Amino acid sequence: MADSNDSISVDMETIYLGGKEHTVRTGQGSVSVIVYGDQDKPALLTYPDLALNHMSCFQGLFFCPEAASLLLHNFCIYHISPPGHELGAAALCPDDPVPSVDDLADQIIEVLNYFRLGAVMCMGVTAGAYVLTLFAMKYRERVLGLILISPLCKTASWTEWLCNKVMSNLLYFYGMCGLMKELLLHRYFSKEVRGSAEVPESDIVQACRRLLDERQSVNVLRFLQAIESRPDITSGLKTLKCRTLIFVGENSPFHSEAVHMTSKLDRRYSALVEVQACGSVVTEEQPHAMLVPMEYFLMGYGLYRPSQFSGSPRSPLSPSCISPELLSPESMGLKLKPIKTRIPTHVKSASR
Repeated sequence: MADSNDSISVDMETIYLGGKEHTVRTGQGSVSVIVYGDQDKPALLTYPDLALNHMSCFQGLFFCPEAASLLLHNFCIYHISPPGHELGAAALCPDDPVPSVDDLADQIIEVLNYFRLGAVMCMGVTAGAYVLTLFAMKYRERVLGLILISPLCKTASWTEWLCNKVMSNLLYFYGMCGLMKELLLHRYFSKEVRGSAEVPESDIVQACRRLLDERQSVNVLRFLQAIESRPDITSGLKTLKCRTLIFVGENSPFHSEAVHMTSKLDRRYSALVEVQACGSVVTEEQPHAMLVPMEYFLMGYGLYRPSQFSGSPRSPLSPSCISPELLSPESMGLKLKPIKTRIPTHVKSASR
């Protein structure tokens, strides 16, 4: 007899792979949007990091049965790809002007209007988190909440600037070469999963490496140039009134940026979760670490997991586990900042 968790995983995989791709023409060019689920439900928009798309940035989270059930039960998912980052994308014209981060944020409002969406929940990773935060600042009435993973908010540090210059030159002269992929994998993942001479790299990294092979170097270069020239949006963070939940891996190159961003947000509406032994892309490396904080976060909106999953040993929804203070938006910042969380090795293995 099949294990119940196996059957849940199969169901989640069927739903996740059953998405429909839409090409939305905007004033800043066309953008690919993959839609999963019932479009009568509230919308959750996702936006990935540099050189990633929904398969390489959010698959781990949506293949995690408990997290997938929480999100797919409550939302219709709209995965937005940066221009030219969708599966099978052709090379963009290198002579076209490079979009600014404002252009990318303005694309999102056109996506919302195309699907006739009102206010939405947003989830973004690093560069994608920056674009969604900027979007939330420009169009506040259209954002219910932000779930940000290893986000950016300042201009590039000297270290990031130098790394970006190296990547730009590699992309321009050599394309998606081996060194370019190594720099990206260092950006995404912790040393624990990238492997070493003694320890082979994990399945997550191997899968990401294969997906990076499919990226068009000119498309990645254009997104990199847009993010590299981003302005500092720190001063506008206090104006955000939507709730914001931030995850960051303790080994992420952008850890200090996430901590800085949290310190500038309104503590009544924000929370920081630091994930131990993890890099930037928590959605892939340790998706189980996101489950409990997301459940508490979404409970503040009256959202919940389907009851058939509430008996799970890892579920925090039993009455003895719920802290009433955590349901108060005024208390979220104090109660959830910071949570340090480590997922046992056997749990991470089971999630795969």
